[in-house]
Amino acid sequence: MQPRRQPPPAPRSGPGNPRPTAPLLALLLLLAPVVAPAGSSGAENPAQPQDAGVPRRLLQQAARAALHFFNFRAGSPSALRVLAEVQEGRAWINPKEGCKVDVVFSTERYKPEEGEGRLGKCSARVVFKNQKPRPAINVTCTRLIEKKKRQQEDYLLYKQMKQLKNPLEIVSIPDNHGHIDPYLRPIWDLAFLGSSYVMWEMTTQVSHYYLAQLTSVRQWKTNDDTIDFDYTVLLHELSTQEIIPCHIHLVWYPGKPLKVKYHCQELQTPEEASGTEEGSAVPTELSNF
Repeated sequence: MQPRRQPPPAPRSGPGNPRPTAPLLALLLLLAPVVAPAGSSGAENPAQPQDAGVPRRLLQQAARAALHFFNFRAGSPSALRVLAEVQEGRAWINPKEGCKVDVVFSTERYKPEEGEGRLGKCSARVVFKNQKPRPAINVTCTRLIEKKKRQQEDYLLYKQMKQLKNPLEIVSIPDNHGHIDPYLRPIWDLAFLGSSYVMWEMTTQVSHYYLAQLTSVRQWKTNDDTIDFDYTVLLHELSTQEIIPCHIHLVWYPGKPLKVKYHCQELQTPEEASGTEEGSAVPTELSNF
């Protein structure tokens, strides 16, 4: 079993209705939404009264989960997004079962050096089951990257990957100073893309993961034109400050569904901790899953 590592520094990330009478409380907890602007501060215990408001942490958690799912289903390293700001949201909370969250948030392109700034809004419905991973998600985003530009960028990344030496012997991306060499950027972007699926599957109502480091890569020769490689990543779980090593196998070709298999250590049972999934990379489906 791989020893745990010290985590890298974590990224910086209204009035309500009167309390219902006792006979109606259970029904209203299931049916009545708790509404609050994104900046409101409410109790973070779902069992609190409905007039406590929606915790900002819950809205952020839902937005991050929705983006993990969006990135994976897009299947495009050039279309990757990260959370910019949660703008509004509401939640239906059932203390025994979980919660359903509607959230609106803005995003930024994953490569900030390209200077494109905000990429419009996303709206999502995220359903968390209490302490269970893989939330159910429906997400729609506006202002997608123009199709032709995305295809060109993906194909350029694809050519760079095909031209890399085989087998690869790479460790520590980024390095200890947080730097990624330009020639290694395609590998990191594809690793981020595949890891988005893993992070979505592992996310619960309280656990949030981000990609801390890529520690090994091995690219395989294939009989077709796909990019096929294995890699190991370290995922940082913020609430426990644990570092989770995950081995991921990814198969990718521009414009085709992304294929991911993975196994993570010390997280869940083997049956729960490995998955296989194919996502849609059809551009017309990106804004309406």
